[in-house]
Amino acid sequence: MSPAKHEVATCRIALINPNTSTKATALMLSSARLGLPPQVQVEGRTARQGTVLITNQTALDEAATLVADYGVEVAAEGFDALIISGFGDPGLEALRQRVNIPVFGIAQAGISEAAHGGRRYAIVTVTPDLLASLEQAAKTHGQDGTLVSIRFTDGPLAAVMSTPQDLEVALLSACETAMNVDLAQAIVIGGGPLAQAAQAIAERLHIPVIDPVVSAMRLAIKALSSRQG
Repeated sequence: MSPAKHEVATCRIALINPNTSTKATALMLSSARLGLPPQVQVEGRTARQGTVLITNQTALDEAATLVADYGVEVAAEGFDALIISGFGDPGLEALRQRVNIPVFGIAQAGISEAAHGGRRYAIVTVTPDLLASLEQAAKTHGQDGTLVSIRFTDGPLAAVMSTPQDLEVALLSACETAMNVDLAQAIVIGGGPLAQAAQAIAERLHIPVIDPVVSAMRLAIKALSSRQG
């Protein structure tokens, strides 16, 4: 499914990566540009401080502070909307209070899509130390009773993330457990840097596997279309 179902005039959307990995930013942009209409431009911006990968609550809290400040700078470049491309949506509410353009989070978008219509869904990701924040995101953006599980990949994080192939295999295994054991009807992949793996996994399962970056792009384009209309 492409990011855009809504007609929108020429606009620029910034994808803000709350970690410091330019490689992750490039991967997320690849997802964000899937099926993008020519009149919509998306550009990546990478946090100048912080960690290469947000794996615990301390790092998430620090990213929230950084994004709230950095996002103001990015908005001043003339963008029409911002997307925070970290699954904890760090700094989302604070940034919304500080800029006069729409701001979206990939957890907000991905969970909302997964739970749409009361669908039973699971979150699959790589960071068990962020369980509490994932549960909170599900309460905030999902529907009561629709989250059936939060599943994490097996093995050391460094090994799981060592190659795209290793990441895909680990995520696929966790997704199969969510589908076969937890009876999830949809799965959202919980992480911007993991987003591209969602595309490959979706081809191998018979339930929707949601790339939250693509979901956020759809949400942003829909909002901009409504504002322009």
